Amino acid sequence: MSVFIGRYRKEFDFYEQACRMVAQLLDTSLQSAGIRAIVTSRAKNPTRLETKVRQRAIKAKYESVDAIFEDIVDLAGVRVALYFPGEREEVGKIVRDRFLLVADPKTFPTTAEPTYKKRFSGYWATHYRVRIPDSSLNEAQKRYSEARVEIQVASVLMHAWSEVEHDLVYKPLQGALSEEEYAILDELNGLVLSGEIALERLQRAGELRASTHGREYTNHYDLAASLLDRGRENLGSGSVNEAAIGRVDVLYELLRATNLNTPEQLAKYVKVLHDDFEMRPLAEQIIDQILAEDPSRYATYEQIRLVETPVAALASDTPRSSQNHAIGEFMALWIEYEKYLRQQAATAGVAPFSLGPMKLLSHLQLSPEMAASADRLRRFRNQLVHGIEVPDSETIGAACAELRTLLRALKQEPTKAKPRNATSKRAPTGKRKPKPD
Repeated sequence: MSVFIGRYRKEFDFYEQACRMVAQLLDTSLQSAGIRAIVTSRAKNPTRLETKVRQRAIKAKYESVDAIFEDIVDLAGVRVALYFPGEREEVGKIVRDRFLLVADPKTFPTTAEPTYKKRFSGYWATHYRVRIPDSSLNEAQKRYSEARVEIQVASVLMHAWSEVEHDLVYKPLQGALSEEEYAILDELNGLVLSGEIALERLQRAGELRASTHGREYTNHYDLAASLLDRGRENLGSGSVNEAAIGRVDVLYELLRATNLNTPEQLAKYVKVLHDDFEMRPLAEQIIDQILAEDPSRYATYEQIRLVETPVAALASDTPRSSQNHAIGEFMALWIEYEKYLRQQAATAGVAPFSLGPMKLLSHLQLSPEMAASADRLRRFRNQLVHGIEVPDSETIGAACAELRTLLRALKQEPTKAKPRNATSKRAPTGKRKPKPD
């Protein structure tokens, strides 16, 4: 026991820094997605940890120091206190995207027997155990990829209640609680659950306000609320509630720069959204539509990205400027590529600006090799345009060469544009879902 505590005291700064880095990455991602939350971090207090280990050792019967480290999962912890509890699922998507899960998420309330008789359901939250991926760290920070960090996601009200309950019930400083004290805690839990319902209603009211016509969005939180509201109108509440909303902060700046920063302007882009959010988050789908309308907007978008893309790409040792030339070359080729595809689509009688490159390609008869190259380049372009980490100049140069080859092949080989009504067959009944780009 004393050996474990002694080792932990020596490693305390390591855990403190690891959870601080996770909090920084997560806070930046939440802000980018327009999710209001308070993100805090802490390494476990050594004195409190010693008390906890002594209590757990009675049942756990630890046989080694490593066994204790394996059992205590919250040596480094991050707390996400959400303004709106309905955004827990969206936070979960961000956690999975930014970090490596080392265990299945734990959702509360669990089926475990409560410590006292309750009328209300108790603690509502989701806990994740994660590590920082190596790709998010530079060489000097690689050692922090070994740290396991627990992320606790709940509403601001639930976190406050659980802190009180945990300290009184599980860490009593003045003896076991009375029945009356347990009843009061239960009553407070009921008030918290009622408060969460009120917060969900407040969120919905904000979404409706943000979508009011005749106004401009004042910030990206405003835009996020409106995007969710309008998305539900077009895709259904079930789909959008599980959506990955993406980089709303970048979308907001692009809308402002292109004078499209109103609910009326946003509506036309929302109409053609698809609901495969695992591949294409809402914000990214709209950004691609805006860029497709006018290729000259790519330059504006790239400047926005330089400002808005967070320093959270901790691994970024290489200056961004060294890749600018390669990025510019690829985007110039991509604009030429999209222009050619739209010309072919127009020949086939298809409205080109409502479709992305892969759908436009479906109107051409391509060889399997060309189709595979087109799909590979489409994925690379999405990473380059929307991803946080920028590929190195050599990787971008290789993609340029492949895109140049594909474009040359498309122009040299006589491709036949298929008529619009021959591209697919509709199912006999029901509405056909558009395929994701």
